[in-house]
Amino acid sequence: MTRSIIPFGPQHPVLPEPLHLKLALEDETVVEAVPALGYVHRGLEGLATRRDYSQMVYVVERVCGICSCIHAMCYCNCIEKLMSIEVPRRAQFLRVIWSELHRAHSHLLWLGLFADSFGFESLFMALWRVRERVMDINEATAGNRVIVSTNIIGGVRRDLSREQMNSILKDIAIMEKELKNLYDTMMNDYSVKKRTVGKGVLSKEQAHALGAAGPTLRGSGWAQDARQLAYEAFDELNFAPVVETDGDCYSRTKVRFREVFQSFDLVRQAIGKIPEGELAAKVKGNPEGEITFRVEQPRGELFYYVRCDGSNFPERVRIRTPTFANIPPLLAILPGAQLADVPVITLTIDPCISCTER
Repeated sequence: MTRSIIPFGPQHPVLPEPLHLKLALEDETVVEAVPALGYVHRGLEGLATRRDYSQMVYVVERVCGICSCIHAMCYCNCIEKLMSIEVPRRAQFLRVIWSELHRAHSHLLWLGLFADSFGFESLFMALWRVRERVMDINEATAGNRVIVSTNIIGGVRRDLSREQMNSILKDIAIMEKELKNLYDTMMNDYSVKKRTVGKGVLSKEQAHALGAAGPTLRGSGWAQDARQLAYEAFDELNFAPVVETDGDCYSRTKVRFREVFQSFDLVRQAIGKIPEGELAAKVKGNPEGEITFRVEQPRGELFYYVRCDGSNFPERVRIRTPTFANIPPLLAILPGAQLADVPVITLTIDPCISCTER
């Protein structure tokens, strides 16, 4: 049997990120996949030692644009806990609102790209039209569509008026109605099922052993989500992880689709329960010590390690992103797949290489 090595990426029509894999093939069957990373390394962790604590909020937001709010929230929690800062309760609710809007628009972006990978251009545009409403909310409430920069150490810099909250609720109701139709269109389509059901199966045991994260993990039957740690205002919100059990491409897609509805529900709950109060606590001095903190990114668990020595600059900032955790599971599920299925299987881990390489 003929064995050949072909490159997949970093430039490929289905990839929004420069992921590069060397695929060993026997005829049309993948027998091995070897990753090659390092195309977009930017040295953001090294930059941490040359930017003060407030400036670093802007730096970590640039690790990944579509989940920038969640990166900033995780970093701010690290500094706040080192300095024993009590974040006002209203600020915690506002952080939840903006972070869940980011989760929704990240998943909608991915769902559109996934539809595009099948050649469903109209479905791609329909999903991104819904995403545009989320971006419009970001722009109306924070002044920017992607990197909203609302988080600061000690709280948030912007508030939401009751009129803005009511407008968000109206937009969510419209988006939910549109998405229900798109869910039926996409998840019940013959072509989508043919390309995803039973493809790229990651068993429950493999998902645990290989350290999968986010929808990749929950699509294999694990009810694990960092929001269960009840950081920020999640302790007052009704929340349970979205889980599917088949572990294939279809399950991972279904988890993300359902999580969009869940994010809208969490925003609705947060708006209904948000208290009055201050937006930020006063911050004096510099932190000292080391700490870790975890939050749930759209792609999975985001882990920050921060070490400070009492100076104006962090001594060390280490970031582990969910795509880094999901690369080993990807390499495990590609062998045995047909070459034509590689783009779809790869896309279902939602790779973000700029996150991973920083």
